[in-house]
Amino acid sequence: TISNGDLLELEVDILIPAGLENVITEKNASNIKAKIDAELANGPTTPKADDVLYKNGVHVIPDLLCNAGGVAVSYFEMVQNFYMDYWDEKEVHHRLDKKMTVAYHSVLNTSRKYNINMRQAAYVIAVERVVEAMKLRGWV
Repeated sequence: TISNGDLLELEVDILIPAGLENVITEKNASNIKAKIDAELANGPTTPKADDVLYKNGVHVIPDLLCNAGGVAVSYFEMVQNFYMDYWDEKEVHHRLDKKMTVAYHSVLNTSRKYNINMRQAAYVIAVERVVEAMKLRGWV
């Protein structure tokens, strides 16, 4: 038997916290041995733990990016309904792969450009998009 805490600290290539919030904390972050942390759960990593993982070279794909596929597919459904169109499963997967790949690389490039972690980079992109929308509306 293995505890949930021990499970997070196994020597693995990819860690996928997919259940609870705040399971990776400042207390256990330095024990994470995974090279990649793909956050499928909402908020599995505390802010201080995020800093520890970044400093230790763990590549974190933050929840707001990693689990966005469901929202993207909901958008695809809305588009299909609006245009009274139908995409088969292959087309949905193709479009989802394209959207998620572009989003991932955008976050990665922003992370590298500003020398910040992936979560911070995702927030930078989000704020930039809000600013752009405000400019287009003439609000700023």
